[in-house]
Amino acid sequence: MNIRLFLPALLISAASFAQVKNNDARIRYTGRVLVTDSATLLSWSATSAKVNFKGTGIKVMLKDEKGVSTYNVIVDGKVTAKLQPDTTKKLYTLAAGLRPGKHTVELFKRTEYEHGKTWLYEFRPAKKTVLLEAPAAAQRKIEFFGNSITCAYGVEDSSGKDRGTAPYENAYLSYATIAARHFNADVHLTAKSGIGIMISWAPVIMPEIYDRTVATDPNSKWDFSTYTPDVVVINLFQNDSWLVNNPTHAQFEARFHGKKPEEPQIIAAYAGFVKTIRSKYPDATIICALGNMDITRKGSPWPGYVEKVVASLNDAHIYTHFFPYKNTPGHPQVSEQQAMAKSLIAFIEEKVKW
Repeated sequence: MNIRLFLPALLISAASFAQVKNNDARIRYTGRVLVTDSATLLSWSATSAKVNFKGTGIKVMLKDEKGVSTYNVIVDGKVTAKLQPDTTKKLYTLAAGLRPGKHTVELFKRTEYEHGKTWLYEFRPAKKTVLLEAPAAAQRKIEFFGNSITCAYGVEDSSGKDRGTAPYENAYLSYATIAARHFNADVHLTAKSGIGIMISWAPVIMPEIYDRTVATDPNSKWDFSTYTPDVVVINLFQNDSWLVNNPTHAQFEARFHGKKPEEPQIIAAYAGFVKTIRSKYPDATIICALGNMDITRKGSPWPGYVEKVVASLNDAHIYTHFFPYKNTPGHPQVSEQQAMAKSLIAFIEEKVKW
């Protein structure tokens, strides 16, 4: 009788052991994520969850806010699939039928928070598969503050329609993440399509959200001491450059009350944001970048504004770097993102002593 009672208990214990909760120390998260006792919330582009395991496969339990967010599944360093979680809580296979042995799986968020947030509840290893110690954090760290260019908006839309819907956005192909992989660096993308420093296409501007853990929650404040980048790249102002000349847009009235900002106001706004970032990261190399869309076309005044700000700050570790104007319609495609990455990599190699 005692044996019959004891065996089911053993089965239940074994089943629960196979479920690795979201807050398990063997899971390594990259990017600004919110870890609670019940789930981990991923909102920003390029946030990821990564595990090492010994065995043949692993699954993950997810739920998405809108059902349109997409993720890259990366097995042993190679992208193997694109995953689109549903709005109901489901179990998804990340890897199966692998050769027995040690493997790494990463779930990488391709899409920005505009397309929805995702809750990660648990990993579930396959039979006779066990999680190993969490992957080590990279020795180098980079953070990007950016807009649609950094989010890789429309990067996979080869139709010429420049569609910004979730299927065509892929932060894994952003110049930012390409550069980070080159340097074997961890990367944070604090970025949103359409955003600016003074004005955006939507009501929120970067100085209002740069310090959030959950992108859509003003009360969710990021602890800057938990991630200290060696390099910070600020690639903003593209949207400002359009909207300051668009008095009919609702945000023009909301931000400027009908009066177009002049150069001193523009310079002060940019300087204020750079100073804010410097206050959070006093030892980082800060690169004030622009481009590669029409903000860096010939005759644009915006590079000049940024140069004036950097000169006025008198900080030996704040630089400007302007990506050449791509001179093609729409947002940067894959080859254009790669060209930006190559340019940034060369600049960092010249200026930064890791």
